[in-house]
Amino acid sequence: MTTPRTVLITGAGSGFGKGTAIELARRGHAVVAATETSEQADALAAEHPELTTMKLDVTSSDDIAGAADLDVDVLINNAGMGVMAPMTTVPMAKVRASFDVNVFGMVEMCQSVAPGMIERGHGRIINVSSVAGKLASPLTSPYCMTKHAVEAFTVSLRGELEPFGVDVCKVNPGPYNTGFNDRMVDGITEHIAAGDEATHAANQMIREVVLTDQLDPQDVVTALADLTEATETPLETLLPEGIGELLQAMVDGRA
Repeated sequence: MTTPRTVLITGAGSGFGKGTAIELARRGHAVVAATETSEQADALAAEHPELTTMKLDVTSSDDIAGAADLDVDVLINNAGMGVMAPMTTVPMAKVRASFDVNVFGMVEMCQSVAPGMIERGHGRIINVSSVAGKLASPLTSPYCMTKHAVEAFTVSLRGELEPFGVDVCKVNPGPYNTGFNDRMVDGITEHIAAGDEATHAANQMIREVVLTDQLDPQDVVTALADLTEATETPLETLLPEGIGELLQAMVDGRA
């Protein structure tokens, strides 16, 4: 039987974060489900009283500092922001905001909880990356850049914390049906000029690739919960099964 753990999940108001919080609580773990706003935390607490909820905006240093006092065994860095657009027209404010959430917020969360894990001699950090961290294509760069950074950060952090008994790993989901991909892809159009037919055509291709036959997010929820309980973890978990080979074929120009 798995020893109950205290788990902090960011971005738990919806999608993978919410699903994983519910699943881990069902398995008997003490779950702190963190959301961007107090309103989201209150709504989640009302819907799932088995969870401890809190407002934790990963772009707020004050919010993040409070995570150090929770003495968590496992941190799941799930909070994310999706921005896709042509790089020549995307507002820099959106690019910076994406990095603030997806990269700098993740780094600061780790800096907040890792010292306690090191002191206790155990802990685990699970970073939610994406298949977008493994490749890039036209119109996806604002999001892919952040996930490429998550890839490098996770590899480095795993090596740095391993001597202290703290495990670091990542999950790279493909197109799962949480609504996140839809919102991200739908936002591309506003940054394309009306007469730019080439970019509109690229946008249509991205829509078809990302939004067609999206998968059941329960697969990712189960993977995150299993990694939380695992004795040891691989550095990388690509989902769905077999997508690694497809990604390599795309990189090699065979798909």
